[in-house]
Amino acid sequence: AGFGIPRETFRLVGDSARPRLITNKTKIDHTDRMETWARRRVKELEKEDLCGYVFKSDSPSSGMERVKVYDANNVPRKAAAGIFARIFMENFPLMPVEEEGRLHDPLLRENFIERIFTCMRWKQAMADGRKISTLVEFHTRNKLLILCHSPKHHTEMGRLVAGAKKQPFAEVENHYAELLMLAMAVKATPARHVNVLQHIMGYFKKQLSADEKQELVEVIGHYREGLVPLVVPMTLLPDDAVKPLHTEVRRAVPENAVLPQPSPAGVETAQPRIASGSDRSPPAPTVRAYREARPPRRCGPKQTPRQPAR
Repeated sequence: AGFGIPRETFRLVGDSARPRLITNKTKIDHTDRMETWARRRVKELEKEDLCGYVFKSDSPSSGMERVKVYDANNVPRKAAAGIFARIFMENFPLMPVEEEGRLHDPLLRENFIERIFTCMRWKQAMADGRKISTLVEFHTRNKLLILCHSPKHHTEMGRLVAGAKKQPFAEVENHYAELLMLAMAVKATPARHVNVLQHIMGYFKKQLSADEKQELVEVIGHYREGLVPLVVPMTLLPDDAVKPLHTEVRRAVPENAVLPQPSPAGVETAQPRIASGSDRSPPAPTVRAYREARPPRRCGPKQTPRQPAR
């Protein structure tokens, strides 16, 4: 907004819904100046084809939420968004946004990144052609991902796509985009992931041998208990059948990621492994080792069950 550096610090004062931006010592009101700049800036950002935005925690201008607002008695309450952040979110209501401090939480960070890539794929799909066939293809490729986040939105989106010919496509497109980003904002849970994995397994029950089914059921159970990450049961699924989803998960997990190991008592531990010159303990298994130990699965004739190791 053109404020110099260094400058006097600001604070939000007054109504938490529409607070004023006031300097701490001189009590100068810069609200109008900040709002004018913010509205001009978001118009410029409309041309940037953004898929996400990261705000500054606790900032009176750029805090996403819970920024301190001081009342007439100089008592702070964490009850507002920064002025620029508020105007940005009003202008881009479906844009994935997050605060830099909250990104230290791995679950929030994972959800934010997932929302960014989903937003990008949606924009790319619509850029290739705004037509019903494109919408159907996008929904088909992403419906299991949506189901992991929100079964409610998944059902509503399926009905919208099925009846897309009954209303103008522009209305369908806007409604679908809104439901898509609302669904992705819901945090995926292990229980929903297990539900989707079991759905996928059901598609190929005739192609999998009894031993393969049993192995997959056991590994899904290990994931439910938190003993292995999601990529491990995904690795056991047929490569050609779930290639898009399979590829996304593989790209998201580093090859050298260490798989969690249960303690002797069966309780998961989170202690770091410190290497030293005298450390002779065997290395923990990695995602790469787990993948290489199991050849790719292909859909086709029922495979001969693997013989037990001698």
